[in-house]
Amino acid sequence: MPQSKIQNRKSKIPTKRWAAIRLFAMDVDGVLTDGTVHISSDGTEAKTFSILDGLGLVRLNRAGIIVAWISGRASGATTARATELKVPHVIQGRIDKITALQELATTLGLTAAQCAYMGDDDIDVPAIEWAGVGVAPATSMPSALAAADYIPTRPAGLGAVREVCEHVLAHRV
Repeated sequence: MPQSKIQNRKSKIPTKRWAAIRLFAMDVDGVLTDGTVHISSDGTEAKTFSILDGLGLVRLNRAGIIVAWISGRASGATTARATELKVPHVIQGRIDKITALQELATTLGLTAAQCAYMGDDDIDVPAIEWAGVGVAPATSMPSALAAADYIPTRPAGLGAVREVCEHVLAHRV
């Protein structure tokens, strides 16, 4: 896969940091989606997920990069999409993202430098700061943007996750 040519104000991450990534963990709402949740009158929920992001995550799995979703709220739509993509680690209903990420990294025998984390809100900031590569979509809250090492050019729910996947895959050793 060719080296990414994506350029933006937060893309000056050294190759060795991208190459160290073994776990890409992310929030769901506002990262894998545009942050919108559709609730029908009968209480059922629907979310829109990008096929672009999905293919990026499948490619990471095939390349041996571990994928994890850490969501502050439980959702059947999230579970269904994670099952379809064979996401091995789905943690829902956890607003303490840093603790969830650190517990997962410890279980997997990984250091912070081997983890990338992508989030969009205040509760994601400690995890963004802890990870070797911290990412926030351009539509994130100001605190997440300030904490991020990288801000994708594509919007949340429309390829932002794929952009990160491309960087990780392009820098694999």
